[in-house]
Amino acid sequence: MAHHRNGGKRQMTARRVLRREVPSTVAVLADEADFTAMSRYTTFVFDDHATYLRQMEGLLRTLARQGTHTSVALFDPVGYEEFCADSHVDPDSPASRTRYTAEVAAAATKITYEGQPMGRLLPQLIDATEQQATWEYASSLLTAGGDCASCGEDIGRAAFARATRALRRLVRAVGPGSHHLVCSVSAEGDVPLVAVLHAEHRDDGLLHLGEAAALVFCTVLAAGIAADRPGGVVLRTTLPGRRDTVRGWTVRDGRLRPLTEAEVFAAYCTDARTGEPVPPEPGVDYRGGLPLPEEEDTGEEGAEEDARAEEEAAEEEETEGEAEGGGKV
Repeated sequence: MAHHRNGGKRQMTARRVLRREVPSTVAVLADEADFTAMSRYTTFVFDDHATYLRQMEGLLRTLARQGTHTSVALFDPVGYEEFCADSHVDPDSPASRTRYTAEVAAAATKITYEGQPMGRLLPQLIDATEQQATWEYASSLLTAGGDCASCGEDIGRAAFARATRALRRLVRAVGPGSHHLVCSVSAEGDVPLVAVLHAEHRDDGLLHLGEAAALVFCTVLAAGIAADRPGGVVLRTTLPGRRDTVRGWTVRDGRLRPLTEAEVFAAYCTDARTGEPVPPEPGVDYRGGLPLPEEEDTGEEGAEEDARAEEEAAEEEETEGEAEGGGKV
């Protein structure tokens, strides 16, 4: 009998070990409006959004304590309703919500839970989701460009390579420091395409930046270059013991053209929504954008950058998301 009891314990231990190796995806209702939309289902038992988020955070902590690798995605009530209609399943069912999370939300943008509180996790998730949506729309603009009628070159690929080179030259031109860059390009409707990038240019000359954010930034800039859409780049530099410096460039004729100091001041000190002037920020100097070297004057270094940029564009086009199983909401 003791032999059987010990054998049973070993089997339970083995199952626990296997359970830790099964990844999980949790889909969360990030804002009050989405929560309210799901509250109409009788099987959704939460009464208020704050309680729901506390319970969700408790679930994430429990999964982490169990050693489960957990990814967090956004739960979209509209997408869920469409999924249920297409799949012919009852939307007022926990099983349907789990299936939606496993099949749809798990394939969407998600981030890994690493113990961060919900107040930090949700902004990270929303930012990643918006960044992915921006990249997808900007990529569609590049793809729509087709081939150049005169030279046969892929317009989107060429624009992305040019944007990649422009980013390198821009960060190198402003020199060492922590640089916060914002690229804005006009799109259909009133909402522009906006990409944000943080880059570190160290004293040793090395550039450090997030690959995902750099991909989105270059794709948005490339969309403005390829489609000749109005746009620009604003760069804010921070150095210890010195005032912050803001510079700006406009996208024109497929290149970044420096703005004057007055243009940078006007752009930074004007409310984008109302057009009304706003007071300048204390401790900030507004400077004109630095001229960047023309591509035809870069010689062998420029040719090497062209080749590297084209290789990067090819690699980034092959990037695919990974879907993980097991979902909850």
